[in-house]
This record gives sequence, structure tokens and C-alpha cells, in this order.
Amino acid sequence: MTFARDDHWVWDFWIADDGQRYHLFYLHAPTSLGDERLRHRNARIGHAVSSDLRSWQDLGPVLTPGAPGEFDQTAVWTGCVVPGPDGVWRMFYTGSRFPSDASAANIETVGVATSRDLHHWQAARVPVVTADPRWYETLPDGTWREEAWRDPWVFADPHGEGWHMLITARAKTGDGDDRGVIGHAVSPDLDHWEVRPPLSAPGAGFAHLEVPQLVAVEGNDLLLFSCDGPALAGGRAGGRGGVWQLPVAAQTGPFDPAAATLLVDDALYAGRIVHDRSGSPVLLAFENGRGDAFAGRISDPIPVRWDADRGALQLVAALPAGAEVHA
Repeated sequence: MTFARDDHWVWDFWIADDGQRYHLFYLHAPTSLGDERLRHRNARIGHAVSSDLRSWQDLGPVLTPGAPGEFDQTAVWTGCVVPGPDGVWRMFYTGSRFPSDASAANIETVGVATSRDLHHWQAARVPVVTADPRWYETLPDGTWREEAWRDPWVFADPHGEGWHMLITARAKTGDGDDRGVIGHAVSPDLDHWEVRPPLSAPGAGFAHLEVPQLVAVEGNDLLLFSCDGPALAGGRAGGRGGVWQLPVAAQTGPFDPAAATLLVDDALYAGRIVHDRSGSPVLLAFENGRGDAFAGRISDPIPVRWDADRGALQLVAALPAGAEVHA
């Protein structure tokens, strides 16, 4: 069964695996808002657990926005959870601050919360990393509706040299509709972070590369990200968006999103690859819906495999109604 909450929309999510249960952390907002476009200003992070990625026990909210004046005062958005060598789980998440109720402009910043058990979280309420204007577009540039600095994905350096964070960001230069890049920060210890130049170049056809995830499938490293149709630019403008895949030569980049191909269209969004208890890779994504109906729930796991002939992932099971596979 899909994961859904009565009277709430559910969308972006991330998963932590403690070896016995999968912990789903998800964004949600009440349908009583009436207009699903208001969900972003009202997002909270919830928690559910499962042993099989199908049957979920919802445990309710674990993180809400901060106090007025804090970087996450309006809403808390997408992140990731990683176990540290000190036995502490860290949830890196996006804090959103809308300076005005009358404007869609917002400032996004990455923060952190910590936990010993994945159930009880303490948010530091101070930014971990912010967009560095040397390399990244910021709100005063006036090019875009937001200061994009969100969706952190944290992973250990493959050579044991600290940690890396991938971030949905926008470049300082380039066509205003085509500045989407993978932002980058590094840390020796998960506590102290340094922003670095982006790991990709603008001009790849994406206004933003959302919810990035690095994952290995059958020994092949891939970068997954999402970009919907209205945010496509350049030669991709007017096409179908959704969940995109990009085989990469090195986990630490550089990346070339111009070579990305569509895995599944945007009836599904914010896709994540997870390995089930058999070790098989599956795709989970939130069901975006079609037309005026926003579905607002998370799909069942969809098996995937590596297609060696194409050098790409292939979905090998039926999709939710309305979604299409792209080969």
C-alpha cells in the first residue's frame, strides 16, 4: 500500500535504515489549507517506520519550524539522515524563510538536527551552510523567485577524507532560466562545513536539480535528481520533466547534467533509490498526480535494474496510474 496521511498532503521524503527497520521522514501539510500550492509554506517533517518499505506505521511529526527570526521560521523542507562515527544520527534539512506573506520569494538554508534513536530530534536552529554569493545565485540577484539552497544529500568521502554535501542550488551566472547546478560543501567531521564551487555547470537545461541522491546500483554510480516540466530550459524547454538519472564516473564529481535522461515522468517526483532487505534496488517517489488533482502520497516500491546495454536504470514493474517510463 502507498504511504498516505488522512487530511494531509505528503510529498518529498528521505529514508534511513537502522538495519532492522526503514525510517521514512516525509514532508506534510494539512489539506485544510485548501490550495496545495500553500503546502510549501506550511511543511513539517513527519516520521514513519517499516520493515518492508510497503507497510508503514506513522509516528507523527518530528520537526517543526523554528521561532520568528530563525532561518527555518516558515517551514522545514527536504533533507537526509546519516549516521555519524560518534553514534549520533544527523538530519540535515532545509530551512525556509519567507520574508513577506505577500511574496513568493523565500530564502533557503541548510540546518541540522541530531538524534540517538531516530525518534527524538534536537534541532540546532543555526545554519550549517548558506549559499556563497561568490559562486551561487542569491535572492538579491533578482534572477529567480528564491534563494535556492536546499535538499542536502550527505555522504562519506569514498577515500575516507571526510564528508560531502550535495545541494540543490543555482549558479551565479548564465541564462536566468537555466542556472540549476549541484551545489557542494565539505566537512571533516559532519559538524564544520565549508562551501565549495558547484560540481556541475549551468546551461544543462534545468532551472533546478531537486532532491539529488547519489546511489550505486549493481556497481554503477548514479546521480538521481528531479526537475518538472515547467522548470526545464534551453533545448529541454517544453518537454516532460520528472525523475532524472545520470551515470557518474566519480561520486565527488564533476557532474554533467546535460547528459541526464528521464527515468520516469513527473506523475512521480522526488524519486529515491532504496535497497530492500534482499539487496534489490527499488524506486520510491511521491505521486504528483495529473491536472488539478495533487495526489500527495508516496508510492509503493518499484523494482529497478541496471540495463547494461543502455548504461542506465530501467524500471521493471507497473507504475501508478498516469506515470510513464522513459527509456
